[in-house]
Formats: sequence, structure tokens, C-alpha cells
Amino acid sequence: MHPPSKAILMARLDKFLAHNPLPENLWVFAYGSLLWNPEMDVLESRRALLLGYKRGFNLLSTVHRGTPEDPGLVLSLRSGGHCEGLVFKINPETRDADFTNLWLREMVSLFYQPKWCDVDTAKGTIKAITFVADMESEQFVDFDEDTTAQMIHQAHGQRGPNIDYFNNTHNHLESMGIKDPLFTSLAEHIHSLEENTL
Repeated sequence: MHPPSKAILMARLDKFLAHNPLPENLWVFAYGSLLWNPEMDVLESRRALLLGYKRGFNLLSTVHRGTPEDPGLVLSLRSGGHCEGLVFKINPETRDADFTNLWLREMVSLFYQPKWCDVDTAKGTIKAITFVADMESEQFVDFDEDTTAQMIHQAHGQRGPNIDYFNNTHNHLESMGIKDPLFTSLAEHIHSLEENTL
């Protein structure tokens, strides 16, 4: 599956904004690569908890971390459980440009569904936008851990190796004191693969 054109992505953005105008104080909930590479002008970040969703390596990445011929796997939010991450307050002066860039980055394959969610922080509940899985999409997958680890270990896309995405996210979560069992288990599988390729 090849990605849609920028014109299609921008048309989808215009349609979204027509029904969801951005607030002056835009908050974005980060749970994956945005944690360590937000590519936005962030004025403030807070530790945040989102209830009702959990991380999963459920998105076939055919652009950023893989190719159509050799797809990688990146994170999405799927129903159930909870997710700890960060919530970012975006500079109002760069909000529109930052959100456009965020949209082009996250919606590159039109897999995610942008969703406004209530996230809990130490300073209260915040309404933030995040990107959740479209579980009806043909790009939604749910592989066993061995397959998931193998794909992450070998795939490579426009933004670099899939394993770099995994390690950067895992390391950032650990630096925040977040122990996500998804990463703990997959890290063991990936470590075994790396030992076997030495």
C-alpha cells in the first residue's frame, strides 16, 4: 500500500478542522515517538495518564519505519487499559503550522483517527488531541510477540531503522519511570534476536 498524496492529506486536514477548530491553547498527548521527537514548539509538558486506551504495535509502517515490501511496526493506541505519557502545550504563535506538520507526520497513511481525550495530570484534567488506531483499517495488525520483534528488528523506513524507534521510545519511557509491559516483553525477544545475529 502506497501512501496518499499530500493534497489528499491536506484535504482531510481541512475537513477535520472545519468540524474541530483548534483551541488557542492546544494540548497534544504523546505516547510514542512524539515523546522524544515532538517537532513542535512546546511551551510546557506534563506527565499524563489516558484511561481507556493502551499502547500496541498495531500499525504496519510502510513509510516512516518500513516499506510496502518490508513493513515495520509502530505504536498506536488501542481500546482497553490505560496509557502513561506526556501532554504538550503548543505555542499559540506556531500552533497552526505545528499542527499541520503533526498531521502530515501522523496521518501519512490515514491509519490513525485523531481524537480529543481527557488526560489526567498532577495539575488537573486536560483536553488533548491524540491519534488512536483505526481497528478496521487494513493496516491494523495484531501479531504475536515473536513476529512483532522480528519485524521491528529488521525493518527500515524513511525516518530510519524500526529498532531505533523502538529503543528511543523504550529508553524515554524508562527515563520517565514508566514500565510498560509491552516494551519489557518485546525487549527480551529483540535482545535474543540481536544475540543470534552476532
